[in-house]
Amino acid sequence: MSHLVDKAKNYVAEKVANMKKPEANLTDVDLKNVSREGIECLAKVTVDNPYVHPIPICEISYILKSATRVIATGTIPDPGSLKANGQTVLDVAVKVPHSVLVSLVRDIAVDWDIDYELEVSLVIDIPLFGNFTIPLSNKGEIKLPSIKDFF
Repeated sequence: MSHLVDKAKNYVAEKVANMKKPEANLTDVDLKNVSREGIECLAKVTVDNPYVHPIPICEISYILKSATRVIATGTIPDPGSLKANGQTVLDVAVKVPHSVLVSLVRDIAVDWDIDYELEVSLVIDIPLFGNFTIPLSNKGEIKLPSIKDFF
């Protein structure tokens, strides 16, 4: 009897290990808005859901770094769900206050951009598995607007 139970456990474990899981890519990071409070960047996260039913997203958390310093962190609770059998594009708005930008003056003054590393964690709730975290990372530069862009 225990041999049959062990076979069943192995069979289920093998099937679970080979199941498709949602995959995500951090596709784009752009400057969205400049205001008195600071700048706002917009990151696009594309998620492929291989299941025939929607999957709820528990939260999206992010860390924005420049020159190995953390300049912004945040969490977006309950941003919705992933489309069934399809691709969902999520917008992650990252707000950076002006007080932090002052500490980046050397980097900004050289080439009028912010060299960054953005880390995003997408936590989804897969039935039977529980919470599943998809870590994403992207490095690049955000070009800041010049005076001529406003006129």
